[in-house]
Amino acid sequence: MKTAVRSDWQGALLVCRKCSKRLGGGFGPRGKTRLAKALRKAIGGEGRKARLGVVEVGCLDVCPKDAVTVIDTRRPGEWLLIGPGADIAALVAEPGDQR
Repeated sequence: MKTAVRSDWQGALLVCRKCSKRLGGGFGPRGKTRLAKALRKAIGGEGRKARLGVVEVGCLDVCPKDAVTVIDTRRPGEWLLIGPGADIAALVAEPGDQR
């Protein structure tokens, strides 16, 4: 039996499921896609073969109005509040490329 499985992830984006559900979309080309789905599409690749993982997690207890809380594990000390229509490409870019 295997005790470990290889992954190509260089980090993960933890997306608050409760915030995302409450917002009800707002992302993607037509503004109707949930954030986690839009992030997965922007990253390309699937599952553990993608360079960055997207994981929906339970409530993160921040609960912003009209935004979704996201933790980028490449920068764990800075939690992001992502509003509808945000630049998805900037979220999935390398941390050094964003600033």
